[in-house]
Amino acid sequence: MADPSPHSDLVARLVDGFRWVDPGPTSTHLVSDVSGWWRDPQILSALGPALVAPFRTARPTVVVAPAVTGLIVGPLAATALGVGFTPAHKRDDTRARPGRVTWATGPPDFRGRRVELGIRDDHLHPGDRVLVVDDWVATGAQLRAVAEICAARRATVVGTAAVVADAPDDLQVTALLHPSDLV
Repeated sequence: MADPSPHSDLVARLVDGFRWVDPGPTSTHLVSDVSGWWRDPQILSALGPALVAPFRTARPTVVVAPAVTGLIVGPLAATALGVGFTPAHKRDDTRARPGRVTWATGPPDFRGRRVELGIRDDHLHPGDRVLVVDDWVATGAQLRAVAEICAARRATVVGTAAVVADAPDDLQVTALLHPSDLV
């Protein structure tokens, strides 16, 4: 029988490289451990092409990804497309950013936090066609902030790809896995 998914080997490796971790008695929930993904060279080589495959015809000109783990998957996706990458930094990151930055605050995330993200103006141009990439999308709060920044900079979001997503339908996130795959 033919495999219906062109990425089934990658998906199997992602599931195998994932762990739920109990952070201890004061925690109310398990936390995801995706560190096994970054240690596996086959995942690293296949992840970018798998994330961007549905969006090639949209002709993105740049990949944007929110910090922190977006700093891993974003460049993988950009390399697969042959385009540049720019991160969406969190305001609470104290590193200085040269030049102007456009900021936006997303709605509350899965922990109830309102994260403020910023993209350097000299890295996101009017007319850019943006593919947004992240490792995990739950509420879509960071994606909404990135979309707001793109709109303010007169760039167009052409799609959103994630490794794992259970996002609101209006975000139309294309994901390789659903959280229920990671039991």
